[in-house]
Formats: sequence, C-alpha cells, structure tokens
Amino acid sequence: MTKQLRATMAAILVISSISLPAQTTTAKKPATARKPATKKAPVESPIERQIRELREQMQSQQAQIDALKRESAEKDAKLAAAQQSAQGAEAAAATAAAKADTISTSLSANTEAVATLNSTVTDIKSTNVGLAQTLSDTKKSISDQLDNPLALRYKGLTITPVAFFAFETVYRQRSLNSDVNTPFNTTPYPGAAQAHTSELNFSGRQSRVGGLFEGNTGPFKLSGYVEADFLSAGATSNDNQSNSYTLRQRQIWGQAATSKGFKVTGGQMWSLVTETKKSTDNRTENLPMTVDAQYHVGFSWERQPSIRFQQTFKNGFTAALALEQAEYLYSATGANGNFFIGNAGAGGGLYNVLANYSNDVAPDLILKGTSDSKYGHFEVGALGRWFRDRYYPNQTLVVPSAAGGQNNTKMGGGGFVNIRMPATKYLDVGVHGLGGTGVGRYGTATLPDITVHPDGTLAPIKAYQGLISVEGHPTPKLDVFGYYGAEYAQRTVYLSTLNTPTRLVGYAPITANNTGCGIETLPTSTGNGFAGGAPYNPGVPANCTGATRVVIEGTLGFTYRVYNSPRYGRLQYQGTYSYLTRDAWAGVGGQPKATNNMVFTGMRYYIP
Repeated sequence: MTKQLRATMAAILVISSISLPAQTTTAKKPATARKPATKKAPVESPIERQIRELREQMQSQQAQIDALKRESAEKDAKLAAAQQSAQGAEAAAATAAAKADTISTSLSANTEAVATLNSTVTDIKSTNVGLAQTLSDTKKSISDQLDNPLALRYKGLTITPVAFFAFETVYRQRSLNSDVNTPFNTTPYPGAAQAHTSELNFSGRQSRVGGLFEGNTGPFKLSGYVEADFLSAGATSNDNQSNSYTLRQRQIWGQAATSKGFKVTGGQMWSLVTETKKSTDNRTENLPMTVDAQYHVGFSWERQPSIRFQQTFKNGFTAALALEQAEYLYSATGANGNFFIGNAGAGGGLYNVLANYSNDVAPDLILKGTSDSKYGHFEVGALGRWFRDRYYPNQTLVVPSAAGGQNNTKMGGGGFVNIRMPATKYLDVGVHGLGGTGVGRYGTATLPDITVHPDGTLAPIKAYQGLISVEGHPTPKLDVFGYYGAEYAQRTVYLSTLNTPTRLVGYAPITANNTGCGIETLPTSTGNGFAGGAPYNPGVPANCTGATRVVIEGTLGFTYRVYNSPRYGRLQYQGTYSYLTRDAWAGVGGQPKATNNMVFTGMRYYIP
C-alpha cells in the first residue's frame, strides 16, 4: 500500500468522525398533517460537498485499490507461475547443463577421436604417398634392371660379363717380330740384322672376354672368374690372310670367402707377388697403364696356377700365403753336359712339344702382408723357390758313365715391397722392388733364375728388379703417367777343373766371346718353305754371347677417356713412348749394348 493511499484513508476517517454529530443536532422533526408540498433539492454545504467529493474520491481510490489488488494478485499469480516456470527452467537448465556437459565431454572425446582419426588418415596418406613412391621406385628399379641389368641372373648366381675390344699399334725402331708384347731381353745388339730394320704392327689380339660368377650361400660367398685374350699362336696362326690366332687362358679361378674376412682361391691367377690396389684381393691388380702386353721393365708379376689363402683384419691389414706353379729360367756358358733340369713337352701330352718344361720339386711359396690406410697401400712379402736337377759325376771320366747319377736341390728366394701413395689429390707415386737369388723369372724382362756349377749342380743367380711409377689424374677423363724400371742379373761363374784346359762356367763369364756383337752378318739360311727360311732369315751376330747385365726402360704416356658411362661403357685412347736399353756383361771383345725406341697406340671400348 502506498503512502498516498494511507494518507487518503486517514483523511476520510477524520472527516467521518466530524460529519456524523453535525447531522444529529441540525435535523428537524418531521411535520405532521401537513399538506404535501413540492420538495426542493437540498443545497449542499461546502463540507458536504467536500465529504461527497472525498467519498467519490475514496470510491474511485477503492476501485483503484481493488484494481491494484487484482493486478497485484494477477502479478503474484504470474510471479508464482514465473517462479514455477523459472524453477522448471532452472531444472531444465540444470538438466540441459548436465546434458551439455555430457555432450561437451562426448564432443571432446569425439574431437580427440576425430583428431586421432585425422592424424591416422594423414599418416595413412603419407604412408600411401611413400608406398606409392616406393612402388614407383621399385618398379623403375626393376624396369632398369630388366632393361639395363648390371649383371645377368642364373638360378642363384649373378653373372657379370667382362670384356674390352681393342685396336692397337706398335712401332719399334729395331724389329722384334713380336706383335704388341715386347720380349725385352731379346732386344737385338747392333750386329743383328733386325737392329737395322724397324717394324710397325697393327693388332686386335689383346681384346679380352670373360665373366665373373658369384653366388651367396649365406655362410660364405662363392665366386668364379674367367678371362681370356688372343695373344697366343697355334700351328696354323699367321698374318697372311685370316689372322687365326688362338684364344688364350689368362685367368680362370674359383674362390670361397667367409664373412670373417677369410678367402681361399684356386686356379690360374696373378701371382701373389703382383701388386694389388686393395688387400691381396684378386681382380684388384695394379698394373702399369701401358699398351704393351708385356707391361714394363721392373714390374714384378706372374700369371700361373696357384692356390691362395688370405685373412683380412679390421685394422686394414691382410696376411696371405700362396703356393704357385714353379718353372726355371736357365742360362749358362761353357756348361758341361753332366746334368738336366727337364724336357720338352711330351708328344700326346698337353704340354707344347716345342717348349721346354722344368721338372719341379716343389711349388713356389709366397708370403705377403698388406696394409691399407689413408696414407696409401703398402705391401711386403717373401718368396721361396726350390730348384732341382739330376747330375752325373762320372760324365767327365775318360769313359763317361751315368753311374752315380743323383738328384740335387738348391733353394732360392728373396723379398719384395710395393708402396703406392697419393702425393696429391691428382697424383699417385709408387715404388716397387724385388730382390734375391733365383727370382729373375718374376721380372717382366725374364732374366735367368739359375746357372750351373762345373759338377752339374745348379746355382741360383742373384737378381734385382725395381720400378718407380708416377700417375697423374688432372681431369676425370685424362690420365698421364711415367715409369722408370730396371732389372739386373748378377754375373755368376765358377772355374771348372774338370775340363782340360780349365775354363769358367756359369752366367756371363769374363771369358765369354763378344767380339761379333757389333758386326752385321748375312742371312743365316737359304732354305725355303719353313719358318726362318729365306727370305725370312735375317743375319744374327756370330761370336756374341751378350749375357744381359741390366735392362732399363723409361716410359711416358697418357690415357684419354672420350666417353664413359655406367650404362653404355667406356671408349678410350692411349699413347705411350718408351726408350729401352739392354746392357750386357763385359767379355772378350767388349760390352755390347742394345737400344730401342718404341711407340704404342691403342683404342679400346670397355663394356659397362
């Protein structure tokens, strides 16, 4: 209730208490037996009017109050309804909030699941992209291997063809009739007719074919290798029309290797004496880069049947042992006929009936250790050899007799070293040497291993050989190189008291006759129809022992790779110039000397 309403009601009560007594005292008694008369409208006094107005106002206000009460009741009802609705809304809101929390939690979980799913999908997409790329690469690799295989496949084997095809030439100032390989120790002295004629030979015979066969069993790896060229001659080989030179065995061997670095190799291969580029591994032989198929004076090597055992260690060191086919190179002046060391190849056998073979008592034994490091490749080794003959002490009797014949074995051998180091990024230098007794056969000039005592027992000859190599690589396409090598055989002689008069016997005796080494002679034969018959019969010096003391060769050359591709192979050109000298031991008539200027060229195509 408002302040205005309360004031109004108070005023009404006051007025009511005043007007009631006034009406009592002023009222007139009613007249009796009066003649009715017309009533006049009462005249309101100011107070009555005020009271009436107040009453009317109170009634109006009461009506307003009632209206207000009704409105208030309606409002209260609406408020109650609103409160009830609010409570219901609050309950609904709480329920909704709970549901919202549940939904939020669910949404959060769903969001995490969606994020995880998105991540998984992304990973799958990435994996699919990588898988697609892998499949593409694998497909390309398989396609490349099918279209451009690095090797052929046969069952469990990998077969890698090996070949090059060569056109080569050689010019020699003094002819040797020897194609593209140079027999250094037969360079003619000035008394030989061939020392006055040159030769120019074309050849494709150094072309090479072969293959590497490999199979990996798991515990060990098996390998086989074959390599052949055409630098041999059969009975029908000639240069007349169809150059029918025969296929020659260069290498053919088999190998078993374990994962622990142990290898055993057997067959025909390069000797363990030969320098290698890595460890003592086959097929890494470090050969002079010459066109000459005999390589270079001072280079130590053999290719022969052998069995090799090697063990490689983690520190880059390799130890190896080899047993190799033996053969003797013999030379003597004034020897007695009281011994023999072998025979020509037997008819019906598999040796050449026009070649001599020694009767070997033991294989050559070679021990070698190598070290590979950032400073270069280093080798040191030892060589053991055994020489046997059968000699006859009673051959010099007045009545010669084979009674008392017996065998005698002498031992030879020596040591060798090979060092190759990178001087700069573009230059490698090497030093190679071998020395000992009975080791001449391992030099490229093939100086003699043995001579003989007067009694018929053998005597190994001291020999030394060495090579200095300088190889430059100024560009990936160009190699330039220089070599200087020498091989020496020591004079080895004995005084024979078994002869009358006594004489010197052995290799290069000072009494050897060299008087004709500088005097040219007429052709030596008039026969026709046979090799060496007229007019293929140049004169040879008479009275010229000419036992070689030292052979020296110097070479300069280059190799230029015109084209080199792992897919199509390599085309290269080579050129070398060599100056050769052959100095003899002094004898009666002087100390002869032979020289030769040689120019080699070559074009080769190597398959990839």
